[in-house]
Amino acid sequence: MIATMIARYIASMITAYLLGSIPFGLILAKKMADIDIREWGSGKVGATNVLRSAGKKVAIVSGALDICKGAAAVLLAGLIIGKTYVAVGNFGFGPLLAQVLAGLSAVAGHNWSIFLNFRGGSGVATFFGGWLALFPMVAILGGEIVFLGAASTMFVSLGSIAGVVGTYAIVIPLTIFSGLPI
Repeated sequence: MIATMIARYIASMITAYLLGSIPFGLILAKKMADIDIREWGSGKVGATNVLRSAGKKVAIVSGALDICKGAAAVLLAGLIIGKTYVAVGNFGFGPLLAQVLAGLSAVAGHNWSIFLNFRGGSGVATFFGGWLALFPMVAILGGEIVFLGAASTMFVSLGSIAGVVGTYAIVIPLTIFSGLPI
């Protein structure tokens, strides 16, 4: 039972990493704007650099697909693990843990893509996609912080950092006071 569960965890993490590694920004910029975004701006393949180098339409599609790959990784992990739950000591291995690990694996895939010699983007859209599948309200509130921070300062990186920190600032009290799972 435990060996099967470990194999499912590994399978869900590898699947999530590979899904996260798909460089949608690079693919779309080549198809829609005929440029290699790695040669422009920051050289990253995320939606922010796509916006700067290939335009708004390409960036919107790229960002949406990056969000979707984070959400898909979390949802696939839930399907791979199923309802199986194994307790080892005081620690439980179940679908929620697998989904969190898959979300992190998708972000790692986006940041260090196997298809791009372990380079990539910053993982913000993929991060919020994972949260969207896990706890939509947390993702929406954190995403608002990203948007407001970026719009008010004109620095997407500052908005992204504020959004990620804000997301955890939202999750910690929810975990402590409302029973949101750790």
